[in-house]
Amino acid sequence: MNIVKKVRTFFSLDMKTMLLFTEAFIYLGWARILKSMPFSKVAPTLGIHMNETSLSYNESDRMILKNIYEAIHIMSRYTFWESQCLVKAIAGMKMLERRRIESTLYLGTAKDETGKMIAHAWLRSGPFYISGSEGMEKFTVVGKFAKKIGNQKG
Repeated sequence: MNIVKKVRTFFSLDMKTMLLFTEAFIYLGWARILKSMPFSKVAPTLGIHMNETSLSYNESDRMILKNIYEAIHIMSRYTFWESQCLVKAIAGMKMLERRRIESTLYLGTAKDETGKMIAHAWLRSGPFYISGSEGMEKFTVVGKFAKKIGNQKG
């Protein structure tokens, strides 16, 4: 798909979707910048270390969660930078935080088929996975960050 067709498709969307996709694109960029920084500087902004948010959720948030899931996954394919698991998880967390919805970001490690250490990140809000759920069961959780709403530290 050439750039003109992509732009035309984007502008054929309704305004609410265009704004959500634009927000996702911006947060993916912000998250990519954060990923390039030392993790010790970024970690305090991710929430309460080694804590989790509840599995409960407000039914009224279900559509918001679905829309953010879709926006993150769609827009990550159109960034000029790497937008893999950690970038998507941070971007999703920030989008949920803007809407005052709690989330937990998980960091996991595993060994690939050659024995090399690999890492993965995923994001959960209530019982729903916003990003990174594909393959997460293969990873051992080594860190988690709870973004609780109304919390000064998180």
